[in-house]
Amino acid sequence: MSSSVDYSSPSAQFTFDMNQSPLFVKDQQNYINILGIQQLNTLENSSLLDIFLSPGNVVEPHYHQNAAELVYCISGAAVVSILNPFTKEVLNFTITPGQVANVPQGWWHYEMATKENTHLLAIFDADTPEVILGSDILKFTPASVMAHTYCMDEEQWKETTAPIKPSTYIGPYADCDHAQMMPHQQQQMYYQPYRPYPHFY
Repeated sequence: MSSSVDYSSPSAQFTFDMNQSPLFVKDQQNYINILGIQQLNTLENSSLLDIFLSPGNVVEPHYHQNAAELVYCISGAAVVSILNPFTKEVLNFTITPGQVANVPQGWWHYEMATKENTHLLAIFDADTPEVILGSDILKFTPASVMAHTYCMDEEQWKETTAPIKPSTYIGPYADCDHAQMMPHQQQQMYYQPYRPYPHFY
């Protein structure tokens, strides 16, 4: 068994408190803690995100370019949604305590809590969970490129994407004003996630 870790070093770490390692904090019910090789230097080919969510909160659409992700539900319930790039279908899996959903490396996905005190553990097969976030793609791709590529009005694109904050991680924003949304948008946003989903056993 070969390893790049020097386990005899006095600086080798074998324990860590993830409560001291926030990745993102929205509020007291919605936050993510991280554990990677930067936090625990003896890790090899594994890392974790400890995710806490309240109902309706979403880990924003994203993908991990360097790792697959196994999402394990500790408490509450969540819908894990995955875009299958081979079938072009969005797969929705409801997971409850003891159940998992597997997200292959590089697949676009997101998670929404459907119960109070939802606690998820995201397990990666890399020592650092790298990520590309939907909010960053939308915010940093030049408006002129999006408008030209998709035959859109550039000013309308700028206006539509203006509220997006880079590195959102957990949405919607605390100051999100759903009252400004059109009724059909509100209905889609609030009711679509609660349609019956296939259970993942």
